[in-house]
Amino acid sequence: MPARALRLHSVELFERPVTLRLPFRFGAATVTRCPQAFVRVEADVDGKRVTGATAELMVPKWFDKSPEHPHEHNFEQLRTALRLARDAYMSESASMTPCQMSQHAGAAAFERGVEVGLPRLAAQFGPAELDKAVTDAALRAAGLDWVSGLRAGVLGDRFTSQLEMHAPTYIHMRHTIGLADRLTASDEGADPQDGLPATLDAAIAHYGVQFFKIKLSGDTEQDIERLVRIAAVLDAGAPDWRVTLDGNETFDSAGALDAFWQRLSAEPRLYRLLQRTLLLEQPLPRRIALEESIERLDIDVPVILDESDDHPDALEEALVLGYRGISTKSCKGLYGSLAHALRVARNPQKLVLSAEDLTCQPGLAVQQDTLLAASLGVTHVERNGHHYVDGFSAASEAEAQDFAKAHPGLYDTQNGRVRLAVRDGRLDLTSLYVSGFASAALPRWDSLTPI
Repeated sequence: MPARALRLHSVELFERPVTLRLPFRFGAATVTRCPQAFVRVEADVDGKRVTGATAELMVPKWFDKSPEHPHEHNFEQLRTALRLARDAYMSESASMTPCQMSQHAGAAAFERGVEVGLPRLAAQFGPAELDKAVTDAALRAAGLDWVSGLRAGVLGDRFTSQLEMHAPTYIHMRHTIGLADRLTASDEGADPQDGLPATLDAAIAHYGVQFFKIKLSGDTEQDIERLVRIAAVLDAGAPDWRVTLDGNETFDSAGALDAFWQRLSAEPRLYRLLQRTLLLEQPLPRRIALEESIERLDIDVPVILDESDDHPDALEEALVLGYRGISTKSCKGLYGSLAHALRVARNPQKLVLSAEDLTCQPGLAVQQDTLLAASLGVTHVERNGHHYVDGFSAASEAEAQDFAKAHPGLYDTQNGRVRLAVRDGRLDLTSLYVSGFASAALPRWDSLTPI
């Protein structure tokens, strides 16, 4: 099947407020509310009009961690990126494949975003969202699901002819342990008493998870004591547990990172945890991460990039400096994820592709991001939107039921609310192999606020 060429008829941007049930603290930021962005495109493909859509949470203090900027400033940065992308994609008058559209309009929107002062991660956000919505439209026009469509070359990209696409029926969920998270009922903190677990030990019992992502603060002594407590909870509730550690850019130099790791390695109470650690994610700030070599550091787990993934050469630059992988995250762009997966596949014994979360919400966001990760061969994905937000949050009951009926294996109803269904620590992907990009349902557009 040839690639599908599209000409965009319209691009609409929306948002919806999301309030977290539990405070999510990572690095220096604590998030309790933020908007979710939605994109709807209409495109002409082979003489017919098709719709494509996507969604993504606009998380503050991740795209731009400047302490002087309030959260609302971060939200507006991402709205700006979306507007610039809308204008750039709509300016293309010729029909293009989704990949060509990304290469032309997406690149122009990114460059314009940087020109107006957006950090590169924030500037990428707009094109990343447009690319997902355009992909959805192209796949719907072809009548193919994400994996079948990429195998058939629908996007017209250069990666999928070389990349093995996977179609698993499930993926393991990796549970996030934020810096404000309560580990046991004796810890002080929030408990919304909404029927969902509010502590780590309760989450293990409720979801049956075996994979965990632990946020680090950068304060060595605090981190050590918290890691010791976490390991004890995991030993008690999840006998075959594995963890990843997220540095969230908290170490100000390679030397500081080295000192931290050596201190962890010398702590006998953490021997078991370090033996079960799969990787260390983005420990150095993006401004220095690709300038300081970590090759000589005695860190015996793969160190990978996340926030530094803001330009096409990031992974190759990192490998020279001693890094061993990178994350896939749909808010950074699906074409980047495809390229990273291809690079990792060339040396799978050494390199790592991880799957991280931007607190993806139920519906389009979690479905598309999860299937993207699973199709690239990733076997466990960080999912935290179901933990920090109760189900479909501000979405109407009608919208929640639309998605629950369309994807019965992925959602279930608990205490009258539609929520992500995590069974034995896994997510059921079987309903995501539908025409389009991972969704047989769409948001109730009239309930959203235009951007």
